[in-house]
Amino acid sequence: MDHRKVMTATVLCCMATWASAAQEFEFNTDVLDLKDRQNLDLGVFASANFIMPGEYTLMVHLNRDTLTEFPVVFITPDDDPKNSIACLSPALVNELGLKEQALKGLTWWRDGACLDLSSIPGMQARGDLGTSGLYLSVPQDQLEYTAPNWDPPSRWDDGVTGALFDYNFNAQATDRKGKRSDNLNGNGTVGFNMGAWRLRGDWQSQMQRNAGQASQQDFAWSRFYALRALPLLRSSLVVGEDYLDSNLFGSFRYTGASLGSNDNMLPPNLRGYAPEVSGVARSNARVVISQQGRVLYNTQVPPGPFRIQDLNDAVSGQLDVRVEEQDGSVQEFKMDTASIPYLTRPGSVRYKLAGGKPSDWEHQMDGPVFTTGEFSWGVSNGWSLYGGGLGAKDYGSVAVGVGRDLMTFGALSVDVTQSRATVPASNSALSGKSYRVSYSKRFDEYDSQVTFAGYRFSEENYLSMNEFIEARRGDQPLNRSKNMYTATMSKQFRDADLSFYFNYSHQTYWDSRASDRFSLSMSRYFDVGGVKNLSLSLTAYQNKSNGTSDDGAYLSVSVPWGDSGSVSYSSSVNRGNSTHSLSYYDSLDERNQYMLSAGKSSSGETASGFFSHQGDQAQVVASGSYETGEYTSASLSLQGGATVTGQGAALHRNSIMGGTRLMVDTQGVAGVPVRGNGGATRTNRFGKAVITDVNSYYRNQASIDLDTLPDDVEATQSIIQATFTEGAIGYRRFDVIAGAKAMVTILMADRDAPPFGATAKNSRGQDTGIVGEEGWTYLSGMQPGETMTLNWGGSDHCSFTLPDKVAALTSPLELLCQPIGDADNAAT
Repeated sequence: MDHRKVMTATVLCCMATWASAAQEFEFNTDVLDLKDRQNLDLGVFASANFIMPGEYTLMVHLNRDTLTEFPVVFITPDDDPKNSIACLSPALVNELGLKEQALKGLTWWRDGACLDLSSIPGMQARGDLGTSGLYLSVPQDQLEYTAPNWDPPSRWDDGVTGALFDYNFNAQATDRKGKRSDNLNGNGTVGFNMGAWRLRGDWQSQMQRNAGQASQQDFAWSRFYALRALPLLRSSLVVGEDYLDSNLFGSFRYTGASLGSNDNMLPPNLRGYAPEVSGVARSNARVVISQQGRVLYNTQVPPGPFRIQDLNDAVSGQLDVRVEEQDGSVQEFKMDTASIPYLTRPGSVRYKLAGGKPSDWEHQMDGPVFTTGEFSWGVSNGWSLYGGGLGAKDYGSVAVGVGRDLMTFGALSVDVTQSRATVPASNSALSGKSYRVSYSKRFDEYDSQVTFAGYRFSEENYLSMNEFIEARRGDQPLNRSKNMYTATMSKQFRDADLSFYFNYSHQTYWDSRASDRFSLSMSRYFDVGGVKNLSLSLTAYQNKSNGTSDDGAYLSVSVPWGDSGSVSYSSSVNRGNSTHSLSYYDSLDERNQYMLSAGKSSSGETASGFFSHQGDQAQVVASGSYETGEYTSASLSLQGGATVTGQGAALHRNSIMGGTRLMVDTQGVAGVPVRGNGGATRTNRFGKAVITDVNSYYRNQASIDLDTLPDDVEATQSIIQATFTEGAIGYRRFDVIAGAKAMVTILMADRDAPPFGATAKNSRGQDTGIVGEEGWTYLSGMQPGETMTLNWGGSDHCSFTLPDKVAALTSPLELLCQPIGDADNAAT
């Protein structure tokens, strides 16, 4: 390329810069070293504000926030033909999050199709085709409350219509002293979305085969339900089979409907928290968390302490935790999820309503019709009043409580519940009370948090609804709660790089043995000589239930090794047995991690391995364990899903079964790396990918990983943002151009050069190049056999077809642009 062509490209760039700084600019074409100065199309550079009339799909930017793509019509006013203005439709205005008083004062023109910007004092709108964006500026006092990464309800997206299938399969084969056993289990969710409604069916299955025994198979639909968000009420509606979510009256399975305030719809700083489950795995183990028989969480963990912190924050009540080791041993314990004091902001009311009939695992109604309601009212700054009632035939209970924000000293709540029940077996009325005290405090200045949630005492004749249902069925002994303590504390000693975590729960019953559980964890980072970031961790635990005790301790010392690896020594003690092992852990990349270990136990030598792969279509975890003379075991876990919509379909990894997800579309371009909050995933052969690490009612961001983008692909838009309602299937498009790039010559049919500054566009209307002197054009996005057009003066004038081979051209490519409508296009 000679100096004149370089000069031409430089001048074009300067023209674009000059135009952006002026409303209208008249160019002196004498500065251009061109043979034909009359054959120019510089209209696209002449005005910063002028956009040719028509409809454009633009990304809407409001102040500093990016909203979503929207079709925007640009119109030339009768009194100003040299300018164009954006027509903001009612649908677009509804996405802006204007206050109610601002909405009432809006005025419209063009028969109500376009917003009169002057009706919102200080509002401005500017379109920019170079960035495919519509930039809106609205004074903050005209907008609803927003917070970092949180949008008001007017911007929430219900997603598109579609179906989903999420799964989690675990397979394990064990040979124990010559006896083979195989186990395959799974759980998941099937769903369908239409508008704001989400239809869901949860399933779980198990197949077990032991040597010399007949195989056992079991499949069950654990529940069917439909849910939808009601943003105006900040509430969620659930219809079908569900588990009562009540901080006052406990939890039980029922078929009916519920309507309640959804804290997830609040800004993040006003939301509650999700329970976490901690424990210690002695080997590669499977952790199953369930509630009243329904599996909530199912995963594999490597040896050592584990903390599961990504449970759904709607989970409440008592959880059953089962840790299945590969050597065949099992740890089981119950965990009462703590709840922070029931406080509500001044002037606000939170509520929960439900009604229906108790039902069993076989989907059969088994119990009297019930109704329940509870509320929390922010009486004043710092004080909350809460209570409620639950009524059914032969059963009734009422509760009342008060919460107080003690400011520097934390938050405290106290409540009392009165129940009255007639148990068929005794045909007598039982009446009793239950008292509860809850406390919570975050000590920011000390990097610590205490949750004491806390103490509950129930009289002997007090029955919760769940206990009443069990007594009424008469198929299991009545297990009535007496005392319950739950305390959780965490502390960070930053100067010493030491962290501390403690959890304790104690439960006594009127007619059975008490249960206790405590867990204590400490960890510290330190340096030894030239070795940096060594870590030491210690965990001790004890579980007592039904007269049996399971206690142990785990010690680990880890030393960094290489760029991403680490070598660690661990020792554990459990039920009198001790193990010692040396392990190596490393990450091959952000998608693949593995661990190898060898050691000795009380029974003999041990060896194990663990490998995790974050694939585009599923997450795969494989592990194996061996102990001399005892057992050999191998397991494989697959977790993923499939999402199908009218815009396309894709297999994908999965996090929350049936949860919110975002389908991204790169317009048919395969292999584009996209990411949400976690690792990247690549689009499939149809240009579709599904991102599942998406939070409901939270401003999520998805982006193209430009560092790993293929050389023949470029992204004119690499970041999108959106807020979705619970369970939504979101859909967003990235503007991506794929194809070869080369300097070509474009000539008209009479072999004259097209106008200088004309724009080449592909079949999707994307700009792929600007014509320079004598038709020289740097063309991108070249696909074999594709037809492109040349545009100047605001319209397409001719088209040209690319040859069948466009990659690695060995000679200059000349393209003839035929008038629109002619069939014969040529390329030489």
